[in-house]
Amino acid sequence: MGSKSGRHFLQIPGPTNVPDRILRSLSRPTIDHRGPEFARITREAIEGLQRVFQTSGAVVIYPSSGSGAWEAALVNTLSPGDKVLMFETGYFATLWRNIAVRLGLQVDFVPGDWRCGVDPDLVQTKLADDRGRAIKAVAIVHNETSTGVTSRVADVRRRMNDTGHPALLMVDTISSLASIDFRHDEWGVDVTVGCSQKGLMLPPGLGFNAISDKALAASKSARLPRAYWDWEPMLKENEAGFFPYTPATNLLYGLREAICMLQEEGLPSVFARHTRHAEATRRAVNGWGLQLVALNPAEYSSSVTGVMMPEGHDADALRRVILDRFNMSLGTGLGKWKGKIFRVGHLGDFNDLMLAGTLSGLEMGFAVSGVPFKRGGVTAGLEYLSGH
Repeated sequence: MGSKSGRHFLQIPGPTNVPDRILRSLSRPTIDHRGPEFARITREAIEGLQRVFQTSGAVVIYPSSGSGAWEAALVNTLSPGDKVLMFETGYFATLWRNIAVRLGLQVDFVPGDWRCGVDPDLVQTKLADDRGRAIKAVAIVHNETSTGVTSRVADVRRRMNDTGHPALLMVDTISSLASIDFRHDEWGVDVTVGCSQKGLMLPPGLGFNAISDKALAASKSARLPRAYWDWEPMLKENEAGFFPYTPATNLLYGLREAICMLQEEGLPSVFARHTRHAEATRRAVNGWGLQLVALNPAEYSSSVTGVMMPEGHDADALRRVILDRFNMSLGTGLGKWKGKIFRVGHLGDFNDLMLAGTLSGLEMGFAVSGVPFKRGGVTAGLEYLSGH
């Protein structure tokens, strides 16, 4: 392949575009991870993450992907044979369930159509029916990256409280953290899972757990095997600014810079920006006469939009054309949506002109690929952006 002029448009829902400020921070010389300068960086990163998670409680940083943080949430709080309530909201909810099963947990996996989020009323019914209190945790995905559907975490917590059930609430925020409003403390979440390569604008390589006092108490009696993922040595070493094993030093430089950028913009403004770009994208999709994956407007994602392909047309063929002709990457359909949908990521370091280019690339791609659509989607998206 020859060299392509211009910038590549990376419009997958993660890893996202890494800003120049963060790239420069990542390129700093590596320092002693047992020294005083590093200890200061660690404490600043953890304190900054507390603000991002909106918690005053413990936050743990792993050298891992989000999948590692999933496993950490389970093994630190549960014992072999414990029952977990989970919901089939998409591909990644299914992967988390698979990890739980492999760890020896009993999973009540509520079937779903991958177009709707978790039903808070169903959570309440399931817990109310669990008179023996066998369910030890409810685990849900806040924003399902594979579909562009967001579950209503605060409503789920309220329904749990209404039953008086003692189950822990675990939430995956991998594609919502620092993109969609999430409030660990206020919403009563016990373990929040996050990672570095989406709203935090970093390369992959950091996994996070935000931990409630209730979850910490549960970890004292939890009997699932854990070593690398154990919270206790992490929290003990973190007090002095260190880690029980070698951390991802340069990623921590980048994390500190990312948190500075988020604070400069202000989290409310960050969330509003993502909401605005998502609405412009949806208006473009509607203008093209295409269908969103998400069915319920209350569950539309602000970080990723899943789009259904017209019958008889392959989403991956469209993605290949757009990549070859216009140097833009779109998210593929995963699992049962393979070839049936494409996903537009509009999260992280992202602005109006980047979205304008993305929508233009899509409309040109439809035309070149012979995908049936109505003209005017780009105009609809840009009119929204210019008016809001």
